[in-house]
Amino acid sequence: MERNYLLKYDSNKLPSPSYIIDMNALQRNLNILEDIQERSGAKILLALKGFSTTPTFNMISNSLKGICASSLHEAKLGKEFFKGEIHSYSPAYKDNEINTIIDVSDTIIFNSINQWSKYKDLLRDGKKFGIRINPEHSEAGIAIYDPCSPDSRLGIKSYNIDQLDWKNLSGIHMHNLCQNGVQSLERTLEVVEKKCKDLLHHIDWFNVGGGHHLTHPDYDVDRLVILIKKFQEKYNLQMILEPGEAVVFQTGILMTRVLDIIPGNIENAILDFSVPCHTPDVIEMPYRPEIEFAAQKDILSYNYILGGVSCLAGDTLGFYSFSEPLEVGQIIELKDMSQYTMVKSTTFNGIPLPSVVLVSDNGEKQEVVQSFGYDDFKSRLV
Repeated sequence: MERNYLLKYDSNKLPSPSYIIDMNALQRNLNILEDIQERSGAKILLALKGFSTTPTFNMISNSLKGICASSLHEAKLGKEFFKGEIHSYSPAYKDNEINTIIDVSDTIIFNSINQWSKYKDLLRDGKKFGIRINPEHSEAGIAIYDPCSPDSRLGIKSYNIDQLDWKNLSGIHMHNLCQNGVQSLERTLEVVEKKCKDLLHHIDWFNVGGGHHLTHPDYDVDRLVILIKKFQEKYNLQMILEPGEAVVFQTGILMTRVLDIIPGNIENAILDFSVPCHTPDVIEMPYRPEIEFAAQKDILSYNYILGGVSCLAGDTLGFYSFSEPLEVGQIIELKDMSQYTMVKSTTFNGIPLPSVVLVSDNGEKQEVVQSFGYDDFKSRLV
């Protein structure tokens, strides 16, 4: 049966489980993002919270303008490995970290009036300061990923803007999208214009956050380009987007093997990875990942419950059907696993993290760029 997703690779030469990243697919996405930047004039940054595999940074930094960091360590990682601007934001900064964050960052964004008042005198030459706003307009369909609820801790409300000391503040930041199309951004910008129109005429840049599904086949890129150009010209400012998922959308898989088949009314197939350890968004979001050559229950001839190797009863992907019976040692491929997997992985139960593999040249070149063992588990505990 011919594979219809991503790349060719030789599983016999790779450890299991492994996150496998298709560098050709990554370049495909970067070409789309480069085109958006060139035609719209916007800057696009890589959100390290979604993807931070450093061996890919050289390729990504040739296309994007920089990274956005959510912590001191992410900012330092970007500074060390990425060619471009470093934009930092945190819901709150620590006194013992703020000076280093400012030193390694080009733009520092504050979350509240209190934080800005506390640190506003730390401005350095060449550094830009901004503030996060809460437009109080929700587009994210899942509550856990909605930062714009009325009681959200993220960003200042429009009615608090007049209380700000705007000296040395040059821009604003917002974030309210999650896997959304351009129409969601259009609606959000309309709300921001109504609530913050005077402010927009007095800033130099506007970071509209992440969640833009820019590389999805259904995303209307032309409409986005027109929207950004009009908005930038209207308010004479620089727009910035910071997607995480869109950069690596459909660029990678999680390769795992069947370790055992447990008989029952529906057979359980135990895989050599763990859902809470290695694909935590399956539980957190939640969602059901697509698997190569598999379908929903009862669609194909053989049904299985796919589970992981941890002792957690809920360590399961759920029901899947296959056209042929599964066998011990068989490869199972979870699709679209580059984003929010490696960055969230844990070693719960002492389960090793999957290796990280880069594949290019249509499978002719495959490189294990990172493997993990006992020392990695031990170092996180003591």
